[in-house]
Amino acid sequence: MTYDVIVVGAGHAGCEAACAAARMGSKTLLVTMNMQTIGQMSCNPAMGGVAKGQIVREIDALGGFSGIISDTTAIQFRMLNRSKGPAMWSPRVQSDRWRFAETWRLTLEQMENLHFVQSTANEVLTDSHGVTGVVLQNGNRVSGRSVVLTSGTFLNGVMHIGEKQMAGGRSSEGSAKGITECLQAMGFDSGRMKTGTPPRLDGRSLDYRQFEEQKGDEKPGKFSYTPTQPLTKQRSCWIAHTSEHVHDTLRASFDRSPLFNGAIQSSGPRYCPSIEDKINRFADKTSHQMFIEPEGWDTVEVYINGFSTSLPEEVQHDALRKVPGFENARFFRPGYAVEYDYFPPTQLTHSLETKIVPRLFFAGQINGTTGYEEAACQGLMAGINAHLAVNGKEAFTLDRSQAYMGVLIDDLITKGTEEPYRMFTSRAEFRLTLRQDNADRRLTALGRELGLIEDTQWARFEQKMADIDSAESWLAAQSVEPQETNAYLESMDTAILKQRGPLAQLVSRPQLHLEGILENVARDVPVYADEVWEQVEISMKYAGYIEKEMEQVLKLKRLENLRIPSAFSFDTITALSMESRQKLQRIQPETLGQASRISGVSPADIQILMVHLGR
Repeated sequence: MTYDVIVVGAGHAGCEAACAAARMGSKTLLVTMNMQTIGQMSCNPAMGGVAKGQIVREIDALGGFSGIISDTTAIQFRMLNRSKGPAMWSPRVQSDRWRFAETWRLTLEQMENLHFVQSTANEVLTDSHGVTGVVLQNGNRVSGRSVVLTSGTFLNGVMHIGEKQMAGGRSSEGSAKGITECLQAMGFDSGRMKTGTPPRLDGRSLDYRQFEEQKGDEKPGKFSYTPTQPLTKQRSCWIAHTSEHVHDTLRASFDRSPLFNGAIQSSGPRYCPSIEDKINRFADKTSHQMFIEPEGWDTVEVYINGFSTSLPEEVQHDALRKVPGFENARFFRPGYAVEYDYFPPTQLTHSLETKIVPRLFFAGQINGTTGYEEAACQGLMAGINAHLAVNGKEAFTLDRSQAYMGVLIDDLITKGTEEPYRMFTSRAEFRLTLRQDNADRRLTALGRELGLIEDTQWARFEQKMADIDSAESWLAAQSVEPQETNAYLESMDTAILKQRGPLAQLVSRPQLHLEGILENVARDVPVYADEVWEQVEISMKYAGYIEKEMEQVLKLKRLENLRIPSAFSFDTITALSMESRQKLQRIQPETLGQASRISGVSPADIQILMVHLGR
């Protein structure tokens, strides 16, 4: 059998890639080392968070499944940064680890066009026209018109616990051999990265009286724009703290840590460091936070977020039991670090297709990213584009003004990364318009064009857009009288009205919220969903700022629309600096906008390029 799309790896990237390709009509094969670990949460049992929550909502708005599965398997929901402006609001769920993986597998099994095989891909097959398939561990060749590699931490993976080293990309699982060497022979550059995970403990052995409880939101939200149900009950997380005594215990064994004795040479995640790395880098800190996170509704297993470590197992035991509340802690398994191969993402185009081999796509940690959400959105984009490529259609891409997904991919392919890349709101220039609440307004129409948004979801979206228009029109037509309004305004410590005025002007005041205005001032208020009124309030309250941001978006799009011919020879433009020529020739930007974001390429260089391109 020849497949249209072969997806190698069934983590978060692979699941979304296979799901998208199959739903768009491609005959798809998902190759996984273990059918029992499809969609597994290898590290912490949670989805979303700062900027990551925005990505999950974008995946859902385009027709992906991470948001739906997160909602249906959540045990706690929190909207982070609610005290800040709406551009910073970020949804996060604590998940039931086992149900999350089970739900992903059952979802994939219901997909038409999607087949499975439990094996390891050891080789990528190509001819002069591009990729032609893969070779499995048993020697079988599987033909494919496109291939998406989502290998996670398994490419030549090595796990470290103190002085012990074991081949593998995840606890109790082996590593994947052959792919790296195969790609290197084709001309790809590769590197090594490191990540880690903390110990898992028996939650019954902890003294929760010594911890700070962290409950979910009183009114929990959700990720998906589909009618998934918000939580009606939730499990709490808990906060504990290390101490100088704990740090001294860990420091005493730094000479046995693979981070410090030379066993690990690769870069780890800057923003999620191991506990020994935190103690070493922030020597002035006498305490660090730890979060005790339940692994599910029914299990007693807990995840110790903030205590990632690769120190010897007995050191982990000794140090953790000195944390208040952990004196009698029982370990299910120790923390460990894992090193693995990745391929610098400057070797990709915006569609995540490799520049060297047509119709070969990379997604997830193979591109140097970290996090389920970053992997899932890459998988979605790679699966979409693998389908489009085999059908001779133009690639689907998102720019930096459309989505955090566009920011992430542009950062990767333009700037590359030498350490695990993590998304933050600060990486997005247009974060006021790239909010978690409006992902559907930005992306659902695009998902519909791709065939990933079904009729019922599209009808629901159209109704929501109509309701927003109606609510805005109603609000714009309302006026208020001073005698009916000033008592409320005084109670909210904001200026009173001296004459009749439009109700909409009150919404822009920072002291006031639309909900309070509608309850205390307005009359005959029409009934719309909370999400409709939320969109209306944000649009009116931040109208001036959004307008300025949109002006910047238009400037960006003018540069993005100026395309550079493929295989353009930058070396021949002697007016460019040597640094610019070298970097432009290596990265081969697709547009002037992308060229302008390459480190070392100056505005003067862009002007020179415009002249040479006849602009």
